[in-house]
Amino acid sequence: MAAAQNTRAKNIPANNAGWRDATPAAVVLVTGPEEYLGIRAMDRIRSLVRSSTPDVELTRLNAGAYEGGSLAMTVTPSLFGEGKLVEVEGLESMNDAFLADAMKYLPQPEDDVVLVLRHAGGVRGKKLLDAVKAAGWPVIDCQPLKKDADKTAFVVAEFKAGGRRIEGGAVQALVNAVGANLSELAAACNQLIADATTAVTADTVDRYYGGRVEATAFKVADAAMAGNGPLALSTLRHAVSTGVDPVPLVAALAAKLRTIAKVAGAKGSSATIAKSLGMQPWLVEQAQRDVRRWTPEGLIRSIQVIAEADAQVKGESRDPVYAVEHAVTVISTSAQRK
Repeated sequence: MAAAQNTRAKNIPANNAGWRDATPAAVVLVTGPEEYLGIRAMDRIRSLVRSSTPDVELTRLNAGAYEGGSLAMTVTPSLFGEGKLVEVEGLESMNDAFLADAMKYLPQPEDDVVLVLRHAGGVRGKKLLDAVKAAGWPVIDCQPLKKDADKTAFVVAEFKAGGRRIEGGAVQALVNAVGANLSELAAACNQLIADATTAVTADTVDRYYGGRVEATAFKVADAAMAGNGPLALSTLRHAVSTGVDPVPLVAALAAKLRTIAKVAGAKGSSATIAKSLGMQPWLVEQAQRDVRRWTPEGLIRSIQVIAEADAQVKGESRDPVYAVEHAVTVISTSAQRK
């Protein structure tokens, strides 16, 4: 299983791959702090190994609690010749015994063994990581998806893999509602893919997740940015009365204003702007439509008031709710109703 890979690995650069493209090799390094993506990458490798070698023997080791010699015993060829899959967790806290044994094993991995190494980040074990990369073995980098553009791309890819359509507005609504945690976002995608019988729309997402704090915050922001002050204030007051903290409300308003400001100053087609700003094209087109409501003075005034509100809800004011209400009022009156 690994003989051809052993030969190929010599004298070639590290084979960086995305977690969706993770494939078995004699040695695979899954690195990065995003736990959910790391789990998905390792699940995919395990599934591919088992589909090609149903009788594979699976062994799990922990590099932090490792006992010297365990790796060598684990990878020793079986009398029955079945393949072996060895998953090692906790490389970020590896002890010296594991480092020594792994460095000894790496130059000549065993045939019919797939060794998957999971390192969640940090500098410990850098010598081993560098050796894996230098040998050219696959490296799966699992970094957190911090930007909205990365999260929307994740949702689109999940629906594509699930064979289900999702509209652009529904993608953003889903990210707004559950995008704070990647595993929750993935679970929401899976639920909608399983339950929906037609293309998923923003209304579908709202029915499932409209009660979430993040979703409520963006409803307030959408109404304020549309110049609908009464709706924005009533939604805000309902949110506060049901226990929504002012901080995510201000964050949603700030995110909307940042998008408008970026697009307002950009030149070119929506595709060109999307590429330069790292945004989805449909989100740029939506922002371009929204920009028409705004004068430069109104946008500047709104950005200033949301900056003040951000400071106030984080401790500078005794009445953070009033700070948000004031920001919503200024923003909704600054936007020109269509």
